[in-house]
Amino acid sequence: MRPLVTSYGRADPVRRVAVVGNQPLEPSEERAAIIDSADVVFRVNGFRLDEAGGPPAVGRRADVVVFNRGVRPTPWFFESYTERAYLMIEPGRLLWENPKIPEFWPADLGIVTMPNREVVLPLGEAMGADPRSGGHWATTGTVMLWIATRLFPDAQVDASGFSFIDAPDQTAWNHAYGDPSAVGAEHRIELESVLVKRWIESGRVTYRH
Repeated sequence: MRPLVTSYGRADPVRRVAVVGNQPLEPSEERAAIIDSADVVFRVNGFRLDEAGGPPAVGRRADVVVFNRGVRPTPWFFESYTERAYLMIEPGRLLWENPKIPEFWPADLGIVTMPNREVVLPLGEAMGADPRSGGHWATTGTVMLWIATRLFPDAQVDASGFSFIDAPDQTAWNHAYGDPSAVGAEHRIELESVLVKRWIESGRVTYRH
């Protein structure tokens, strides 16, 4: 997996990774520049990118997209899709999720399905949740962070756009694009907040507001 993801980035070896969530963020030239200058840029689900000529906030690159089958595609999701790696997680398949692929997805969309035993289950254990029996698993954003830190264990990881870090009691998400949505009952974002804060405090992840 590491060689595949690296091939979609801008440098080998990968020394710095940007991992961007979908929290609405104020414009910041510094943040956007940090994201776009990374060796590999990860995005998640219904992400947005900065518009050409618009105020910089979250950058314009997307090398790797981590998503789930229920994604609500934004105008940027399938843009230049042949130039990106699409990593699909399927935690719901542990219990009930239908494996059908939506018909509106491009027929030649190259999808790499991430094994639950290598991603969702160990992440659940690290959080203190049980995806198998409890039906609780991490949000796709935290899964993205987990994947990035484990694919590139020696790289600096710059993260932005994760609202649950500072608001673990929220019951709805505000998105950088599109309408708000409820936090799914399958998520325990208070546990995710504790885990990601631990990564930040240890220096494994640098969080940029």
